[in-house]
Amino acid sequence: MKPKSITLHDVAREAGVSLITASRALGNPGRVSQATAARVQAVAAQMGYVPNLLAGGLKTRRSRTVAALMPIVSVPQFLPTIQALTAALDREGYQLILGQAGYDRSREAALLDAMMGRRVDGIVVAGMLGDSPAAQRLRQSDIPVVETWESVENPVDMVVGFSHRQVGRAVAEYFLGKGWTRVGLAIGDDRRAVMRADAFRAAMGREVPTAVVPAPSSVASGRRACAELLRNHPGLQAICCSSDGLAEGVLTEARVQGWRVPEDVAVCGFGGADFSAHLAPSLTTVHVDGARIGELAAQLLMARFAGQEIAERTIDVGFEIVERESTRT
Repeated sequence: MKPKSITLHDVAREAGVSLITASRALGNPGRVSQATAARVQAVAAQMGYVPNLLAGGLKTRRSRTVAALMPIVSVPQFLPTIQALTAALDREGYQLILGQAGYDRSREAALLDAMMGRRVDGIVVAGMLGDSPAAQRLRQSDIPVVETWESVENPVDMVVGFSHRQVGRAVAEYFLGKGWTRVGLAIGDDRRAVMRADAFRAAMGREVPTAVVPAPSSVASGRRACAELLRNHPGLQAICCSSDGLAEGVLTEARVQGWRVPEDVAVCGFGGADFSAHLAPSLTTVHVDGARIGELAAQLLMARFAGQEIAERTIDVGFEIVERESTRT
């Protein structure tokens, strides 16, 4: 079981001050001496204390809310997870609060502190928190946490995801199986895209021409990435993209430049966005069941809310390469 939440009483006792002095040191430090404020603040940081922004306003410890933190809420691959999570929580009488971190670790930490401060009943995060200070504070809290869209051996609490390294290897093996050795990468600069790209290169066994664009990637950045790759490496047989939106841009630019897909250059995306099946040509992609990720995350939280022990805290939902016209040669 995770330890109980650290309270202001705990901080005051550890710092050797009264409750009101501890409150002032953290909320209005100008009303106490600098030495006292520094001591209380240091103790609070060491203990992992996060102020309860709802103190005195609740009759129960349950807020009936769950917070979800996504990199970018408009990214198509995350939408099924958000929708399924919202629906599953609603059935149980819980509301979802959504936060957008924008691939920014400092903003992610600020949002997590805000979520903890408002005493949400649970937190769902797209991605891994690693050993960040925010992750350490979550480990010291009693708030159930589900990290998603990745897999890790040492989660903060619970995980529903898959291996990005395995995705990179699988796509490389798929390309090699097609006989393509002159290949390129069009990727965003976020950590998970880079992880897949590194595994792709390792499986190919050679350096691979790569165009990197700022995350979140888009159709426009996909066009720029494709133009760069085709200009500098005109003999490419196939391009692996880190998102379906990026791949749509690559398809568009290839057609504009007179390249036939897949006859002249094949294109593969990632994410399994709904629109990928309806492009012309239809897009081969790595499909991840985002809706199932949301449903499983909700199930884990409900079990924890009910006081149940979780036998398996890491769930791997896997992935599937869905072959369509953009690579079908």
